[in-house]
Amino acid sequence: MSRPPVLGRPSPIPASPQAAQLDRVPNPHPDTNYLARFTAPEFTTLCAVTGQPDFAHLVIDYVPAKWLLESKSLKLYLGSFRNQRGVHEDCTVAIGKKLVAILKPKWLRIGGYWYPRGGMPIDVFWQSGRLPAGVWVPDQGVAPYRGRG
Repeated sequence: MSRPPVLGRPSPIPASPQAAQLDRVPNPHPDTNYLARFTAPEFTTLCAVTGQPDFAHLVIDYVPAKWLLESKSLKLYLGSFRNQRGVHEDCTVAIGKKLVAILKPKWLRIGGYWYPRGGMPIDVFWQSGRLPAGVWVPDQGVAPYRGRG
């Protein structure tokens, strides 16, 4: 993190995920295993083939070690995907890997619940590390796709 943090200053949405800066802050409870969750119900990117918009509901759960993820930087990072082309699997896994690289958490999982295009939803799940014993991990709370009901 050679650049100053985005918190507390005007911050435009980065032009790409590669240009985005993710910030972290010290975990005030590194001796305690607990779960932190970020939910992004309006994540969007562009289809790698057609350029049409794709939308997903992302749920990111992690058990922090030394670092916590700063939420404004995450919002800007996720927003940077808006005009980028990518397949669902790549976007979901790339986000998870980037967060692991920055945070070095004890455990992290990401669920990408992609809305249907062409009549078929694609859900992508990835995790890293081992869940510490005794940590309560609630269901991600995203219902499976049911069509028009």
